[in-house]
Amino acid sequence: MNNYDKEVRLLHGGDYNPDQWLDYPEILAKDLEMMKEAHINTVSLGIFAWSALEPQEEEFHFEWLDKIMDDIYAMGGNVILATPSGARPAWLSQKYPEVLRTNAKREKMLHGGRHNHCFSSPIYREKTAIINRKLAERYSNHPALLMWHISNEYGGDCHCEYCQENFRCWLQAKYGTLEELNKAWWGPFWSHTITDWAQVESPSPLGESAVHGLNLDWKRFVTDQTIDFFEHEIKDIRKLTPQIPVTTNFMADTMDLIPFYSLDYEKFARHVDILSWDCYPAWHNDWETTADLACKVGFIDDLYRSLKGKPFLLMESTPSGVNWHPVNKAKRPGMHVLSSLQHIAHGSDSNLYFQWRKSRGSSEKFHGAVVDHDNSTDNRVFREVANVGRLMEKIKAVKGKGKKSRVAILYDWDNNWALDDAQGFSQATKRYPQTCQSHYRYFWERDISVDIVTPNYDLNDYDLVIAPMLYLVTEQNMTRLAEYVAAGGRLVSTYITGVVNESDLTYINGWPETLQRLFGIEVKETDTYYPKDRNGLVMGDQQFAVKDYAALLKPVDAEVMAHYTDDFYAGEAAVTLNSYGKGTAYFIGGRTESDFLTAFYDDVSTELSLENPLVISGDPEVSVQSRENEKGRMTFVMNFSETVKYIELAGEHYDLVSGTAVTGQLELEPYQVIVFEN
Repeated sequence: MNNYDKEVRLLHGGDYNPDQWLDYPEILAKDLEMMKEAHINTVSLGIFAWSALEPQEEEFHFEWLDKIMDDIYAMGGNVILATPSGARPAWLSQKYPEVLRTNAKREKMLHGGRHNHCFSSPIYREKTAIINRKLAERYSNHPALLMWHISNEYGGDCHCEYCQENFRCWLQAKYGTLEELNKAWWGPFWSHTITDWAQVESPSPLGESAVHGLNLDWKRFVTDQTIDFFEHEIKDIRKLTPQIPVTTNFMADTMDLIPFYSLDYEKFARHVDILSWDCYPAWHNDWETTADLACKVGFIDDLYRSLKGKPFLLMESTPSGVNWHPVNKAKRPGMHVLSSLQHIAHGSDSNLYFQWRKSRGSSEKFHGAVVDHDNSTDNRVFREVANVGRLMEKIKAVKGKGKKSRVAILYDWDNNWALDDAQGFSQATKRYPQTCQSHYRYFWERDISVDIVTPNYDLNDYDLVIAPMLYLVTEQNMTRLAEYVAAGGRLVSTYITGVVNESDLTYINGWPETLQRLFGIEVKETDTYYPKDRNGLVMGDQQFAVKDYAALLKPVDAEVMAHYTDDFYAGEAAVTLNSYGKGTAYFIGGRTESDFLTAFYDDVSTELSLENPLVISGDPEVSVQSRENEKGRMTFVMNFSETVKYIELAGEHYDLVSGTAVTGQLELEPYQVIVFEN
């Protein structure tokens, strides 16, 4: 059993950068004292420390890291040790300029920033292998080593000649012949038939950017090339420390808090032992409620938990504000505890921060941290961090517990890329990730657990699968969805589904026959609205607004659940239901507001008895989330609002914080969290 599996505590701590403070031994000594006071048990080391580890080529200095590793172990802590490839030293760029990235305009970048390196560069691969191997050799048996943190927030692409050649090889491996490539890319369009592999260039504003098959394949290649570099980084680490798990920190697109766009994390997740991610919501913003934002956080947590089907780690968060939002607002009292425990409620086994101590200089000197420039424990932020640490010690029994979900929402990176690239519909209102989140909201507000899965996952364990806006869907995945429904599942899909195949080519003869049989309809066309346009749909005795998109449906075998009220398709089908095998397939033709989704999913949830049996009377701004396994269940009740809330739970529950048994109605103060063990 490795150190990670032996660790019974939830991980509390975060990024520690002692390499910035080597000239201040008194600071480093005080750090250890304050870590104990903050109930810190884990630190991430060495993430951007390459210049401190190798200040000149082949001149290595590990003594400072030895001491920190020993000191952390002596205080009873763990180390998540990083490889430093995310920010290379200046000497490496100066001596080997080929390691620098080339942008889409074919401009070679200068040294600076982070992640400004070419994944294809033989020199860069050689140099990362050397430093990674030395780290693994030196610390393979160190008792503090908990896991490996490979690089940091992988992202971006390079368009240099190395990458062009690798892209061509990738295409040859995928298509085999130019004939197949031209079929997939629809080569005759604009006379773009490729007659030599050397003619292939990555998408560029100086050249080709309108061949959608090329654009889609480039994004896939960038994911595969990034994973290939990751595998290169861990090659010797796996050999030298096979018992130590590896991770790398995934991200989310920040202000909208939607899944990270540039890399297919479903593919990447297969290559890490433990999935981790970095979360920085703009709490207390002026464009959404606290509950709105919390719902988005829950969606990303559930996605990253579902990608590997087991608990994840929150690798980075902030104890208060950040320094790169348009407005960097401090967390209000109570929000840090609430936001930290939300991640644990959704499946995290950690709450880790960027960063332990604020930098004195450069771009992150005002980024939130546990220790501020006052170098003191006597401030609000430090006290709240210490409080989180104490709470995590009380609820440590949740570590390793999972979540049981009967509902799944499909999310697909290929689909997002292809739909985003489509020169049709409306560029401003496609909003595929946000549409998935709008369906998720119904279940989050009603405390019904949801897994966010990709089309490649086994769906048979779910009673309800929701697949909005599957613009790109392969024949294989259509068949899998049909088999799921035929076996007794319930499937919901929507407008802008089934338009193109895996090569971003439209289906010949229109809407695919597999989907026609599954949903019992034909989709004849899709109307796109201007922002002020509205239609309506009537379902039973209720009327709802339709905005942005309306698919015109021709029922064949399906039952009409709702019809449009206006325009040339007034009275025609807007929502349908089709019995298919032992199951049911629903199709929602128009984009609506949340009131329709509430009415629609109320009926579906009632039929399937999806309600949370713990909640007798809930509140949409109070989230109730449980984690459980054969040893028991832990339930988190969280008030994501600025007002007092009341809910009622079934049965008797033991409050882990107060140590008392609780039954009946609960009163929750603003931002309050109560954790029950059953």
